[in-house]
Amino acid sequence: MMSSNKGKDAADGSSSSSRPQPASSTAQQPPPLSRYESQKRRGWETFGQYLRNQRPPVALSQCNGNHVLDFLRYLDQFGKTKVHLQGCVFFGQPEPPGPCSCPLRQAWGSLDALIGRLRAAYEENGGLPETNPFASGAIRVYLRDVRDSQAKARGIPYTKKKKKRNLINKSNDHDHQHSSSFTMQ
Repeated sequence: MMSSNKGKDAADGSSSSSRPQPASSTAQQPPPLSRYESQKRRGWETFGQYLRNQRPPVALSQCNGNHVLDFLRYLDQFGKTKVHLQGCVFFGQPEPPGPCSCPLRQAWGSLDALIGRLRAAYEENGGLPETNPFASGAIRVYLRDVRDSQAKARGIPYTKKKKKRNLINKSNDHDHQHSSSFTMQ
């Protein structure tokens, strides 16, 4: 049986192992988080800080889709993606030949990934799936609008990857579109 107190035992000199442990090894620290887990934690902490900074502060239990939408709009000020406005001479050009004064925004893909991580973090932190503000329809509509407007601004239409479909359901597929972004097969 492996002792969960290896680091403690090594520190106080009472190691139960026959091989001495180097002083620099610390078995008490959990393994480093994956990139996804680190991003999820950072996003969750940032959203929590955003709610605490609201006047008046918003408790997580009182948070709704509107708070999430405001958070996504707030994040735009830190964006690095140039999104040309409708009146810009470079609107619709994927590789504009010069600079312009159009705003920098968060890229759609970054926002979409962030919402996915926050959706998971909400439930991991005790939130119910039924009340998850990151899963609201308003968030999906906002992300779709951001995706479409950024694609138009770059002149590159967004095309959804085609799904493999069963031949049996093919005739009724256009009538029964799912709101989910993927289908389990």
